[in-house]
Amino acid sequence: MSVGSPVNYVGRGKFTVVPLGANYLSVRLQNALMTAHQSLRGRDFLDFTDYTSEELEALLQLGAVLKEAQKTGFAHTLLAGKTLGLIFEKASTRTRISFEVGMVQLGGHALFLPSSSTQMGRGEPISDTAGVLSRYVDGIMIRTYAHSIVQELARHATVPVINGLTDEHHPCQALADALTIWEHKGTLQGVTVCYVGDGNNMANSWLQLAPKLGMNIRVASPAGYLPPSEIVEQAKKWAVANRTQVLVTTDPVRAIEGADVVYTDVWASMGDEAEAEERRKVFADYQVNEELVRYAKPDYVFMHCLPAHRGEEVAADIIDGPHSIIFDQAENRLHVQKAILAALMADAGAFGEGL
Repeated sequence: MSVGSPVNYVGRGKFTVVPLGANYLSVRLQNALMTAHQSLRGRDFLDFTDYTSEELEALLQLGAVLKEAQKTGFAHTLLAGKTLGLIFEKASTRTRISFEVGMVQLGGHALFLPSSSTQMGRGEPISDTAGVLSRYVDGIMIRTYAHSIVQELARHATVPVINGLTDEHHPCQALADALTIWEHKGTLQGVTVCYVGDGNNMANSWLQLAPKLGMNIRVASPAGYLPPSEIVEQAKKWAVANRTQVLVTTDPVRAIEGADVVYTDVWASMGDEAEAEERRKVFADYQVNEELVRYAKPDYVFMHCLPAHRGEEVAADIIDGPHSIIFDQAENRLHVQKAILAALMADAGAFGEGL
């Protein structure tokens, strides 16, 4: 990845260092928004398949500047008068709160729409829901089960659709994780991320994202729980194009050796609760603990998308220890999602006459 410090660099193409301070923040925010907005306005954000490295870098740049704006109290109401519909078919803490707070900070409004209280929960066709919501709101975020639901919603909606989580992909979380790694490591280029555990939506999103941002990705899962072969093959092609590495294995030691980032997730995701006891047995050798992390780099960071089950996928002394950055990554859901919302939903004149 060609970007530098997440708070000191911004612009388009070659990034230029500019001093920090109130006199410059407005300019850097305008430039970051313009760069992301020019190619992403009106687009959907379902997974990373159709996003280029440059577009993902632009979102990270915008997220970093929006974070600075929020931390310094700099007004950034880029979505004034805009409304985001939030469809939830799965329970949520971080996704709901970060999207609702993000819309408020951007000057807009978020409308919470649990499927159980809408006609969608009673069997209304997704196409009809998409058509109706598109007449009321300026964007739709959906957190659901099958990825095909999000794809169908996007096909029929005339406003941007954002994937807040499906069984197959969790792009908002992965992009927020990338910003967190950038902040802690100072770069993404050449960073090795090791994911240990279930080959679930997080593993899939990391396989898609890492090669496009110049990172190496390794995934270790038990046989029968590996990521889908089509996702792995897609990642390998992108890795060749971007000169990075992809490794998918059943050996957690091989995956974690020399890793900069150690990542895990719950062994039984939402919808897999009935398999929880069986999965505890299958994944017993895949716990992130002191014995395993000694193979990582001494300055490794530990990440978990939460919620976590201490004593299962991760030992308490790891997730609560000095290498853990789990709350930094949780916070960055807010800032990256604000970048996505602004890039997809802002009007051309949202910030500055030059847009």
